[in-house]
Amino acid sequence: MFNNMLSPHTTHLIAGGCGGTLGAIITCPLEVVKTRLQSSQEVRVVQVASTDGMTHKQITRTNVGLISALRNIVKTEGVSALFRGLGPNLVGVAPSRAIYFFAYSETKAFMNTRCQPESPVVHLSSAAFAGFTASTLTNPIWFVKTRLQLDRSTKEGKVSTGSIIKSVYQKEGVRGFYRGVTASYAGISETAIHFMIYEQIKLWLRDGKTDYDNKTLKDFLSFMGAAAISKSSASVIAYPHEVARTRLREGGHKYRGFFQTLRTVAQEEGARALYAGLGTHLVRQIPNTAILMVTYESIVYLLNS
Repeated sequence: MFNNMLSPHTTHLIAGGCGGTLGAIITCPLEVVKTRLQSSQEVRVVQVASTDGMTHKQITRTNVGLISALRNIVKTEGVSALFRGLGPNLVGVAPSRAIYFFAYSETKAFMNTRCQPESPVVHLSSAAFAGFTASTLTNPIWFVKTRLQLDRSTKEGKVSTGSIIKSVYQKEGVRGFYRGVTASYAGISETAIHFMIYEQIKLWLRDGKTDYDNKTLKDFLSFMGAAAISKSSASVIAYPHEVARTRLREGGHKYRGFFQTLRTVAQEEGARALYAGLGTHLVRQIPNTAILMVTYESIVYLLNS
């Protein structure tokens, strides 16, 4: 219907933007909880005296899981707090996903002419370049979103998007909005692994099919499963960059760089702290990625049919 009206570039832009927007809306409460669990706000480090007179560090967390965090947010801040940062998320997710999928499809088309078509090298390099491009262009939006999600003030004292932008610009200038971008670059490895696994699963699903262009409900359910498996695998492998990125965006001067943040968190809170919020992250990422990829594949299919 639309194959003569839209260019391939426009198709991927629309499909990526729609998929990212729908996923962001549905999973926003989980995103808020995940960000809180990753932050240093949840950590209490106290010196405790032992029986021999020596002191040692004791680390506790105010929220230890998804359900307790959700209950605490609703109880102390109201239901609306579960959707903090949704505005910047919606502003950023459509262009971010659109940029990503556009860069991915264009790079893959370019690499397919110079390498073995649809090989892991093609998928890895395409995903890496797309991740770098999207992270660089949209980091200020995600920075503001994180600051909003970490705000715990009541309705009367709640910070706004405008106040965050004004405060950061006055104190740090434009550079302040790129806090955490190095961690985002490190996170490109997660995206690259995700797409490499996803594309490989798609190739396995394609084996033996003679009419791959005509997709059925089973095909789209298979895409959803492939997205869930690939994203969860990649998330577990590369998760520490998520914690580092959140800490870098918190504010203050304790966390100054990607590797310095990883070392500080591991030394003060233990290596397990680098995986704080992983359970919530997976609970959010699996449906979010499944929604994103199925919406993307569906819209591309519809617009090209």
